[in-house]
Amino acid sequence: MDGKPRLLEQVREQIRLKHYSIRTEHVYCEWVKRFIRFHSYRHPQEMGAAEVEAFLSDLALRKSVSASTQNQALAALLFLYKQVLKLDLPWLGEVVRAKKPSRLPVVLSVAEVQQLLGRLDGEVGLVTHLLYGSGMRLMEVMRLRVKDVDFPRGEILVRDGKGMKDRVTVLPRRLVEPLKQHLALVRAQHNAELKVGRGDVYLPFALERKYPNGPWEWGWQYVFPASGLSADPRSGKVRRHHLDEKRVQRAFKAALKLTDIVKLATPHTLRHSFATHLLESGQDIRTVQELLGHSDVKTTMIYTHVLNRGGLAVLSPLDRA
Repeated sequence: MDGKPRLLEQVREQIRLKHYSIRTEHVYCEWVKRFIRFHSYRHPQEMGAAEVEAFLSDLALRKSVSASTQNQALAALLFLYKQVLKLDLPWLGEVVRAKKPSRLPVVLSVAEVQQLLGRLDGEVGLVTHLLYGSGMRLMEVMRLRVKDVDFPRGEILVRDGKGMKDRVTVLPRRLVEPLKQHLALVRAQHNAELKVGRGDVYLPFALERKYPNGPWEWGWQYVFPASGLSADPRSGKVRRHHLDEKRVQRAFKAALKLTDIVKLATPHTLRHSFATHLLESGQDIRTVQELLGHSDVKTTMIYTHVLNRGGLAVLSPLDRA
């Protein structure tokens, strides 16, 4: 024994060094385990392109996974070989990525959004209204901190969004008062916890060392905290995490069933609807791009294909008769 950490521990260490999310850590480790099991527990150093291709082919043919899932597995394995095992990959170019099908996003009409949001109230209702009103992703709302909500400027600062990018988006005026009332309750709960020696939250990366009192400060608290305490899966510290996104997803699904909407909508559909409705109202596409945090305007342009213009603004010949 040379005291070298086991393979999965090395994977976790490299993921944390690169500040990847805990979700990415769980997903990558699971793919590495599945890859090793698939090849009868051979060490990845003994394998290469042929074994990776065989594993990915099995996922596609026998397990019928989507192209995005297959590419996620490939990303995990490439991370393993390049970042953890530090191996040269002359065979990297031989591994073919699955081609994702080109699909338009599901978008709700303004009336459908109003119908759906009318079925949601309380904390979850506030979250879903914010999803539609700001265009934020669900996890961006879940991880939102008090200090990043700027009421005077009517802005929300989204920290470490997709691609670890910061951006500014709009705070809907209709949500200012409900959000202030919600935060008053959250602050009362936080103050009560401080009195009993709790009240600290998780700070990402090295911020906890940089701001030793930060975890207890009001500005660092989650806007939507969890109802109870839980153990941090990395540090083991018991504290209050943010609201569980599954609670929002379940409530959204239940509300959808109570409407006559037949579209396969999810909370993320509210982000798509936000972008489409802004473009329909004449908003500049570059502004929408900035609000969504897209690096390339081509990503934003997908919403121009789903604008409510009645069949792409084409008048059917039947209607001319």
